[in-house]
Amino acid sequence: MTTSANGNNTYRPDAIIVGAGIAGMQSALDLADQGLQVLLVERESSIGGHMIALAKVFPTLDCASCITAPKMSASAHHDNIRIMVNTEVQAIRTVRGTHHVKLLRKATYVNFDKCIGCRLCEYACDSEYPDPFEAGLGARRAIAVPFTNAIPQKAVLNPELCTTCGSCARVCPTDAIEYDQQSEVVEIETDAVVVASGFALNSLNIKPQYNALQSKNIISALTMERLLAPHGPYGRVLRPSDGKIPSSVAFVQCAGSRDVSIGVPYCSRVCCMYAIKQAMLLSGALPIADITIYYMDIRAFGKGYEQFYQNAKAMGINFVRGKVARIDPIEDGDLNLHVETTEDAENILQEHHHDLVVLAQGMVPEWNPSLSTPVAVASDGFVATPMLTAPTSTTANGIFVAGVASGPKDIVDTIAEAGAAAMQVSQYLYQKRAAQEHVAGPVLVG
Repeated sequence: MTTSANGNNTYRPDAIIVGAGIAGMQSALDLADQGLQVLLVERESSIGGHMIALAKVFPTLDCASCITAPKMSASAHHDNIRIMVNTEVQAIRTVRGTHHVKLLRKATYVNFDKCIGCRLCEYACDSEYPDPFEAGLGARRAIAVPFTNAIPQKAVLNPELCTTCGSCARVCPTDAIEYDQQSEVVEIETDAVVVASGFALNSLNIKPQYNALQSKNIISALTMERLLAPHGPYGRVLRPSDGKIPSSVAFVQCAGSRDVSIGVPYCSRVCCMYAIKQAMLLSGALPIADITIYYMDIRAFGKGYEQFYQNAKAMGINFVRGKVARIDPIEDGDLNLHVETTEDAENILQEHHHDLVVLAQGMVPEWNPSLSTPVAVASDGFVATPMLTAPTSTTANGIFVAGVASGPKDIVDTIAEAGAAAMQVSQYLYQKRAAQEHVAGPVLVG
């Protein structure tokens, strides 16, 4: 059941899940299958998180959408799960074991109870802007369903781009457009909270010596995912600046991690593996292209990851051990990389020419530490987990954490941790309610 942007919130779930990515959905489904009532809160216009935008997953190269979409559908159709999209947590206040979660439900200017997802409003709209789901490579109308397999399949209007021409309202068959809709703040009580807020990537220009803002052909790893995805903006891999099929692609590792100077001293863990995955997919999509990965050291930590790395080398992907010091845009949109190689005893500064560069930006927490909540954060900004034996416990009783909200990790570990968080929530609720029944004593009937 999906809660609309203007529906009734006067219900009390057993647990609230903050974030509807793969971790949030897995926790919600595990709890709902136990008969518990769950509210799944998502700040974006669709559930699915980052994973729904990926091409494939490593090391199996399974379709990412084929894994995520069924969980999205199961979450949306589960009788024990309600979904609130376009909603942000503003505060969590705990009173005598009950969590009062203050939520900001942002106006979508579309009545979700009336919208049937026909997209006629989208087709009638003339205002366009770079599509955030497609990393800015495609175009989205000012009013549109977020993406093809979005859940819920409801149109959302961007007020900053809307010209109030009225075209969408005129074609809407259910009169769902509400230009005067307002955002609202609601407070919902619950016994348990799971923080599954996920991650963001740090700025593409966090290292100014890479000149990422000076060239459209210096892209992020998530942009490359959209280029590789079969449902991507172009249907094939093209260079963003001019539509050229790239013949030489470089991956620059640790471009936003393991660097004290930019405030991200930790390793983001997945960068080596997703670069190898993308390089292998590129090798299939562009058989004659030269593909090079510039790395400090390869961290293939998971089951089957080392073999995945060896397979990439056997495919002819070039691995150059060294640090990229500078990237200079040159004529025709191409790029020169100044690389200090460390493969020999003496470091050698070399210059390499490429026409497309992918930067491995670091993972940073999406959870806002300035929120008024009892949840503490660690020195790296991720949610603190003080108990080594309970990695999903936080510093607040009854509030748990799952997935990348507590630190960088891959999809396998994220799903496993989401299940562990659900287990801890159900155990916590059982113990809490058993204690309450013990204090109240048995109820005599008759």
